[in-house]
Amino acid sequence: MRRVYTNTLVAAVAVLALAALVAGCAPGAVEPGEETMSVTVSILPQRTFVERVGGERVTVSVMVEPGSSPATYEPKPEQLRALSDAVAYFSIGVPFEGAWLDRIAAANRDMVMVDTAEGIERLPMRAHHHHDDDGDDHDDDDHGHASGAPDPHIWLSPRLVKVQAENICAALAELDPDHEPEFQANLDGFLADIDALEAEIREILGGVESDKFMVFHPAWGYFAADFGLEQIPIEVGGQEPSARELAALIERAREENIRVVFAQPEFRTSDAETIAKEIGGEVLLISPLAPDWLENMRRVAETFAQVLE
Repeated sequence: MRRVYTNTLVAAVAVLALAALVAGCAPGAVEPGEETMSVTVSILPQRTFVERVGGERVTVSVMVEPGSSPATYEPKPEQLRALSDAVAYFSIGVPFEGAWLDRIAAANRDMVMVDTAEGIERLPMRAHHHHDDDGDDHDDDDHGHASGAPDPHIWLSPRLVKVQAENICAALAELDPDHEPEFQANLDGFLADIDALEAEIREILGGVESDKFMVFHPAWGYFAADFGLEQIPIEVGGQEPSARELAALIERAREENIRVVFAQPEFRTSDAETIAKEIGGEVLLISPLAPDWLENMRRVAETFAQVLE
C-alpha cells in the first residue's frame, strides 16, 4: 500500500460509529452507510485528485487558501481545530508542510497521514544559468543562489499526478475497504482523463517554434520536462535575483527572443515586470494552484503554445 504514517493509527478514526468499535472493526475502516469521510489536503489541485478518486465518499478541505502561497502559508487556528473531524491528511511535499506537518498530525492523533508523493523521484530546483564575459557557463552555485531543495511542484506533471492518484486510491481503499471497487473505478476514469489530457497537450504544443519560456517562480519544471520545454526562472529557492543576475536574465531573454515573462498571482511581479519592460514584452499570469486541475493544465498549455509559436 502506498502510504506513510506519521502517527500510530489508534483504535478508530473520528467518524467511526460506536457500534463498529464494539463489533471489533479494523482500525481506520469505514462502515457502509456512514457519512462521507472528511479528509484534508494541502493545496487546491489535490482536492480535484481526491474528489475524482473518492467520489461521493469524501468531503475534502484544503489547507492553503486561494491566493496564498504554499511556500509560506501558516495554517489558521480554526483550520487546525477542524482537523479533529478528519480521518486523513493528504500531504504532497510543499514547503509549508516542512514546518507544519508534525503540528498538523498532532492536531488529531487518530488521523491517518498519507504521503501522496510516495514513489516519486523529485527533480532539483533549477538554478539560473549565466553566460559570463569569458564565454563560460556558470550556474548559481558560483553566485550563492542555487537551491538544493527538491522541486515540490509534482502536481504540474500529468505523468506524476497518475502516481499521486494511485496513492490516494490505495489510502482510501484501506480507510473504506467496502468501497474499494468504487475507488478503483473512479481511479481508472481519472487516469483515462489524464492520458487524454497528455495527448491533447502534446498536440497543442506540437507546432511551437521555441522551447524556452521565462517564468518568475520556477513552478513548471516537471511540466517542461514532460513536454520537451525549458523554463528559465527568475527566482529560485525563494531568492530574487541580484542586479547582476537580473541583467543576465534580460540578456538571456533577448538572446532567446523571449517577449513574455510568466508570473503567478501568488507572488509579487516587480522583477518580472522589470525584465518585460527591458525586452519590450509583457507579463502574463498563470497559476499552478487553480482548483480545476484538468482545465487549468489545458489552458496553460494553450497559453504556452500562443507565446512560443
